[in-house]
Amino acid sequence: MNIEQIIKGIKERSPRAIARAITMVENGDVLVEDLLSSLDKEAIDSTMVFGITGPPGAGKSTLTGKIVGYCRKLGKRVGVIAVDPSSPLSGGAIHGDRIRMMEHSLDMDVVIRSMATRGRLGGLCASAGAVCRILASSGCNPIIIETVGVGQSEIDIVKIADVTALVSAPGLGDDIQALKAGLMEVADVMVVNKADKPEAQMLAVELNEIAREKGTEVILTIASEGKGVDKLYHVMEKIYLENEKKGIKQQKRIEYRKKEITDWVIEMIRSDIEKKIDSIDTDLDKDPRVVASKVASELKDVLLN
Repeated sequence: MNIEQIIKGIKERSPRAIARAITMVENGDVLVEDLLSSLDKEAIDSTMVFGITGPPGAGKSTLTGKIVGYCRKLGKRVGVIAVDPSSPLSGGAIHGDRIRMMEHSLDMDVVIRSMATRGRLGGLCASAGAVCRILASSGCNPIIIETVGVGQSEIDIVKIADVTALVSAPGLGDDIQALKAGLMEVADVMVVNKADKPEAQMLAVELNEIAREKGTEVILTIASEGKGVDKLYHVMEKIYLENEKKGIKQQKRIEYRKKEITDWVIEMIRSDIEKKIDSIDTDLDKDPRVVASKVASELKDVLLN
């Protein structure tokens, strides 16, 4: 497919065109700027982007799948970006989320894309933002971003979302500390999944204390049975609409766009940085921070001149 066919195909919701466009973004294709400049800005502005995050074992993928199913009952076309851990051999995504969402695999109005962390944050934030805009331009609304864990890369990526649900479940032990430390800043709503377990109420009480301080609420779900999913969706939609009215949504998107620009710049000059390190006249046995300072100084001189 040529670039004109891909652009036309995105508007016509062609799965092949959408997949090709996303691959172009991930591979840094030379024509990707023409592609991204052609996307439907009105559709992008009006598309709800929801984040689903939390520690491993909380049932995020099952919950995401049920939210997708509920959205389809409402007649909505849905996009899913599943941020997977990388394969240590290929560097590619494991695609576990796709496996768990097989029930939607034949639905033309559900577009699921896995993205690999590849062991580093790198340009993943930038790529994920671009993929979001491609899915929005193809008519997906909402778009759901599901992250694999609670590391810094997941926290940064989920900031793409307009509204983020922080999912936990009873029996995860010390992971509750990770929730308090790292993800509170991005949580718009807290979810206690596997609410049929005996310890669920205790966890809900603990999270309620945190939620009150943030002005958020705690929702109980049993994702495996689809219970509480409708309430969660409508609470997230309500928060989105309120934030849109207050200008919070737009401000969050502006801040994330700045972050995305930074990531793209770093990706674009990464090879120049690596070449400079290879050629620099210095002792590589020195502390890496010292060498990095010299590399940065020389690159600044080049950029300023």
